[in-house]
Amino acid sequence: MSEDLGALCAGAARVLAEAERPVLEEHGLSMWQYVVLSALSPGAAPSQLVLAQQIHYDKTRLIALLDRLVAEGLVSRSPDPSDRRARVVRLTAEGVRRHGAVRDAIRAVEEELLAGMSVEERRVLRAGLAHLAHSD
Repeated sequence: MSEDLGALCAGAARVLAEAERPVLEEHGLSMWQYVVLSALSPGAAPSQLVLAQQIHYDKTRLIALLDRLVAEGLVSRSPDPSDRRARVVRLTAEGVRRHGAVRDAIRAVEEELLAGMSVEERRVLRAGLAHLAHSD
């Protein structure tokens, strides 16, 4: 009997998290900090609320997370010119650099983990996971 999809995904997530942890630690980031940098890499978030929604993170806890990223010079927050109550969140030049370095290192770890799979199997796996991840 094959395992349920949830159990397989949970097991795969544990393996990935354990493999990626040393990379994140080497670059001085937590997984959630990396998630924020990744969410901001395509461009600024129009507000902290929108960013929290994008990454499915509690908006009240996001402030402390952003405070740490701002203190490290990786993220900036500035008032939205059209709504002074909102803060536009974006990567700094250092944030772009650090995110790129971490992303490249994580991709190398992923390649090692997937080494026994063909290119087509990897493509199908990524497509299936993307479908599940974005189906809410």
